[in-house]
Amino acid sequence: MEQIVLGDTGRLTTRLGFGCSSLMGAASRRSSLAVLDSAYDAGIRHFDVAPLYGYGEAEGCLGEFLQRHRGEITVTTKYGIPPAKRASLISVGRRVVGPVVRAFPGLKQRLASAANVATRNTEKASFTPEQAKASLDRSLTTLRTDHIDVWLLHEASAADLQDDSLLSLLEEEVKRGTIGTFGIGSEGSKVAALVAEHPGYCRTLQYEWSVLNPTIEATAPSASTRFRIHHRALTNNFRALHRALIHKKQLCKSWSSSIDHDLSNAEELARLMLKASLVLNPASVILFSSKNAQHIRSNAEVADDRSLEEPARQLHKLIQADSNQLLMNIAGTN
Repeated sequence: MEQIVLGDTGRLTTRLGFGCSSLMGAASRRSSLAVLDSAYDAGIRHFDVAPLYGYGEAEGCLGEFLQRHRGEITVTTKYGIPPAKRASLISVGRRVVGPVVRAFPGLKQRLASAANVATRNTEKASFTPEQAKASLDRSLTTLRTDHIDVWLLHEASAADLQDDSLLSLLEEEVKRGTIGTFGIGSEGSKVAALVAEHPGYCRTLQYEWSVLNPTIEATAPSASTRFRIHHRALTNNFRALHRALIHKKQLCKSWSSSIDHDLSNAEELARLMLKASLVLNPASVILFSSKNAQHIRSNAEVADDRSLEEPARQLHKLIQADSNQLLMNIAGTN
């Protein structure tokens, strides 16, 4: 799989990375570890986690996996959104509810939504050096490692970063070797203000990008020179685009003929959307998440399939040329 230098860490990693947000939440530790093994076996070497993920248990699961592969993989984790405070109750609930979900899989989504509401943490970090250092130490312990390759301020906005001593702490931790580099993991709408007002924090920027978005150079030229990690190439963007194309049969037929790929085929569309994120952000890491071993293998194959590069570029051009009309249809089909 194609590799890239991970920002200013000096470490090589794969351009396709694995997002760990789906670990542990509704899955056992054993099945979550199997998912990580599937990603590793598919050639993926970058893993993204946060204290919040998996109701506070995803970092620990990744930490167990790290013991077998630490020198071979790179890791991102974050500070800014603390984990749920009811982890023990969640663990018990998962054991109780698991057999019910297996017997009635249709209940899974409703139970997951209810769990998210019940465990949602309304606490917000103050982005002080004291809070940050405590969070970093916890993550190092939980991940069972002495260093984190990329450490991001999770959902930070420009208004949050008023204490310059936090930046001093981040720089000092890089010198100490506890973190390789740092940056911001937030919404794309916040990036321009973050780069303009607090460029020192923005060594790495992690935010959403999909084929529905214009190129970074067109929308945030100040961000294009930063090392970037992108996510949400698929998920809801894929589902919304697929519904819109199924609804607009003539447009779907025309575009499919233009790029010689059947866009009504969900699997084909997903492959092109993921490939578009890779080819249109060539100096970036692209994250995806899945609990399905076959999907993980398929996405890894997409990363290596050069025959998809031009069709993916063409799909992006078609969407951008028709963006206003298409986005209205996407909104109408949600």
